[in-house]
Amino acid sequence: MVRNDTFHGIHLFDLRTVQSKPEDGFFIPYEPGRRRPTPKGVNALFDYVVRRTLQGILLVLAVSVLICLLLNLMPGDPMDNLVSEQVSDERKEQLRVEWGLDKPWYVQYVKWVGRALRGDLGTSLDTNLSITASLKNRLPISLRLCGIAMLIQLLIAVPLGLIAAYHQGGWFDRFIMGYSMVTAAIPTFWIGMVLILLFGIAVPVLPVSGYTTWKHFVLPIAAMVLGGISSNTRLTRSEVLGVIREKYVSTAYAKGLSENAVRYGHVLRNALILIVVTTFMNLPFIIAGAVVMEKVFAMPGMGAWMVDAVVKTDFPVVQACLLVISVLVVICNLLGDICSALLDPRIRASISGGAQ
Repeated sequence: MVRNDTFHGIHLFDLRTVQSKPEDGFFIPYEPGRRRPTPKGVNALFDYVVRRTLQGILLVLAVSVLICLLLNLMPGDPMDNLVSEQVSDERKEQLRVEWGLDKPWYVQYVKWVGRALRGDLGTSLDTNLSITASLKNRLPISLRLCGIAMLIQLLIAVPLGLIAAYHQGGWFDRFIMGYSMVTAAIPTFWIGMVLILLFGIAVPVLPVSGYTTWKHFVLPIAAMVLGGISSNTRLTRSEVLGVIREKYVSTAYAKGLSENAVRYGHVLRNALILIVVTTFMNLPFIIAGAVVMEKVFAMPGMGAWMVDAVVKTDFPVVQACLLVISVLVVICNLLGDICSALLDPRIRASISGGAQ
């Protein structure tokens, strides 16, 4: 039933009284209190994130099984490094039973997973301290070191790569590419030791060990940035040069858009897609560099702790650290996929089956 009114000869319809059907061929008006339908693309993106999360969980489980198997296949007896040579064989067997090392590897894995799901990653065989409590103290140090270094690398490498691409063949481009070639061939720990000699010994303005203040993070972060900025700079330059040659960039110039609008709204935005994804994918290499930096600058982070545990065959600590690293890698891969979907409409279209 539609109420028909007139105003100066124009028919007015009260849309609140329209009773439409799908076959009528016109839209159903919005009713107060009625929930608006969610766009198909949003639902598809949510389903994609859930699917990738489940895949990541399965990947972490597979990695944990592989870690447990490889640690048990390592040559040597952990008891030889954990106890003194003067300890009798009977006492060693008692400790082996007490620590659960007498069980098959799959039995140890099942028990370890059960405890890990409750937040208990076990006890260190070397220090007899809770691994979970130790991780709470050590993991923030490593995350702070890696996170700040990765952010600074992006903030420096992206502008440098953009400028080098727009001045291809110029002196700035040659300087940046030369610097990238040199730093790519120099180990990060060597840069860290040079910084220690310069700013810790020759001109002692910064501490060379510790972690209590922000000054303790300056030298290790500087070493990681100087050593890792080259790859991001070369990647940014390569991507920008590829985007500049695209037809939509020429179209943007033909429309009369300003140089900055084309450079940042079209070129840089499309070049950032691969840069962001690659940055998240490089997290394992950044963590690997942080392991060396923590040893060089005597920082009690998770990486240095894991290296010491490998030397002492403290398997529970190694297993817990590798589990945390695998979880971080899965999370960063998931964030990289989400960022690429948000930045690239083509990826959103492929996820949602053409719906934006």
